[in-house]
Formats: sequence, C-alpha cells, structure tokens
Amino acid sequence: MTPLNRRTFIQSALAATGGLALGSSGRSLAAKDNKRTLLPVKVSRDRLIRTVVGLRPYRPEGFRVETEKLGDKLLVHHYGHGGAGITLSWGSAHLALELARDSRQPNCAVLGCGVIGLSTARLFQRRGGSVTIYAKELPPETTSNIAGGFWYPTSVYEGNRTTSKFLDQFQLACSTANRAFQLLAGPEYGVRWIDTFEFQSGEGSLSPDMPGGAELYPDNHRFEESKKYFGVQTARQFSTMLIEPQTYLNALLRDFYVAGGKVVVREFQNAEEIAQLSEVLIFNCTGLGAKKLVGDPSLTPVRGQLEILLPQPEIDYCYVGQLGYMFPRRDGIILGGTFEHDVWSLEPNPDTVTSILDNHAQLMKRMRK
Repeated sequence: MTPLNRRTFIQSALAATGGLALGSSGRSLAAKDNKRTLLPVKVSRDRLIRTVVGLRPYRPEGFRVETEKLGDKLLVHHYGHGGAGITLSWGSAHLALELARDSRQPNCAVLGCGVIGLSTARLFQRRGGSVTIYAKELPPETTSNIAGGFWYPTSVYEGNRTTSKFLDQFQLACSTANRAFQLLAGPEYGVRWIDTFEFQSGEGSLSPDMPGGAELYPDNHRFEESKKYFGVQTARQFSTMLIEPQTYLNALLRDFYVAGGKVVVREFQNAEEIAQLSEVLIFNCTGLGAKKLVGDPSLTPVRGQLEILLPQPEIDYCYVGQLGYMFPRRDGIILGGTFEHDVWSLEPNPDTVTSILDNHAQLMKRMRK
C-alpha cells in the first residue's frame, strides 16, 4: 500500500487511468447533469492579507490512541493526527474515551487545548464527567486555529507503516467524526456543507477511492464542465464540510466552560510532572509537544504554509488538485498548500508565497477564458 498523505493521495488518485469505475459504496461515478456557475477567485499579491505557517503532528504509523500506566495514573495518549486533526477530532476522541471507560473516573485532566484536547474534554463532559484542561496555549493561539478546516482525512499515515488494527480505528474515527460534524452544521459552530472539485491536468479517470470511504461524500459524481471552468479533462464533484477554525474552537471552548470545565495555563516538561497531577485519569492531547513530553521518536512535524486572501463571499466552492487547494472562509480565501516533512521552522518562506500565488493564479486564468 502506498503512503497516504494529502499530497500523495491527490497525486495517486488523479493519476489513475481507464474508464470510470464503481465507488467503494457501489455507486457509479458516472457524469451527472448538474450544471452550475463557478466564479473565479481573485488571486493577486495585493489581495494577500496574511501568511500563516503551522506544524502538523505526524506519525507514519498513524495517530496514537493507547493507554499507559504512570504510577497510579492512567495516561491515555491521543495525538499525532497529521493534517486531519479537525477532521478526525470527534472520532478519535471517541476511541480515546472508550479506552478509559473501565477506569470509571468521574473527573479527568486533559493536556492540550487545541481541537483534539477540546473534543476529548467535551465528549467526557457529555458523558457526565468533570474536566480540567492544562495547556500552554489556548485558542486563538493553538495550531488548530491556523488549520484549513476542510473535512478530508488525509496526510494521516503511511500505508506501509500501519497495522490492520489502526486501519480499523481510522475508519471508525472517520465515520464517527463525519456524523458528529453533520450535527454541528450551522453558523454557531462555523460548519457548513460545500461543493468541492477534485481535478487533474491530463487525460484519465478518477479513482473510486476517497479518504475514509466514498460513502462519506454525498453528491459524488464526475463534473462534466471541468474543461470550461478549470481547464482540465477530468474532475470529480462531491460535497463535504468546511469548518471555520476561529468560530469552531471558540464555540467548543465556550461549551466547555458552560459545562463547568476549568482551564489551567501550564506547560509540562516531562512525564514526572504529569504524574504529580491530582487527577487519576489523564488524556495526553499535546500534539507535536508529545515528542518531547513522552519521548515519541516517530512523531515529526509536517510544515504547512497558507496564503490568505481578502474574503470573497461569492465563492461557494472548494477545489483540490496537484496545484494545491482553495477553501473560501469568512476570514479569507485559504490557498495552500505545502507538506514539508521534518521541517520545524515557523518562518514564512517568501519563495513559497510566490509559488502558491502563481499556481492558483494560473488556474484562475484558465477559468476566466
């Protein structure tokens, strides 16, 4: 099995040849008469409002959800989601809480206040428990706040490094999280359904496989006007969800406080400091920080740089492809993307700024013809 990450998935999926096949759910990816108008994104340097850089916590084996005894404590590790932290958050939080079910603890500590920590804390509260979050940084200063927020579980693991047990966990996390986000759709949480176009530059057909399973992407069909709008021969249209990280994380933190949660701003240096907590049940949701905190050698950063343009309310679609991706959010048009493995720098790269803008500008020029 080839490595599954956002870049290689798009490249391998779009490189498939031959006629359109049946999806994994048995549905045909045949063309659908669903014509619509797509307006172009205004890509230019003078519309650039900010550049952001984040480090995805990546493990080739996949995210870590397992328990460890720490003296008289039960430490539940829950980190390493790569480029799908928001996407998988509710699903992997369910897996983590299931591992802790036998402890029957009425309260717990959660380390980390990004999307993984907040989701774990909220799910524990929903099950009747009380939670204290310990975190170095709170929203809007977390890595989760600068994520793209596109529901698409890729850049999670390398296929030749995983186990069948993990793949089962991954599938369950995908389906559980997808359902959870559906129930949060609306302006309060900044979650909405959006048409998405996945395309390639040359001849060929689209792979029937999609990350997490084709059944998670409704209205999945071939987009017949791909040549007109994107200048490509073949494109897939489907629906998925777009999450506005600022709105979403603020809503989660609000819900956490309303349910009686407490937050302590604190940074832990090692496992010995964690063992000193009064809580018996502890969830380690520290993301990339877990590398130092618990000595996980397989945890590495995958650097991503995003360019954000002035908002365009009229843009009502996303696209993904070999040139990058575009997500229209209320805080701006998100252009990506880069996937630099084992790069720790958070400084924006000027050459990357130019490359991302140029790639998307070229695509939009073809679209205007």
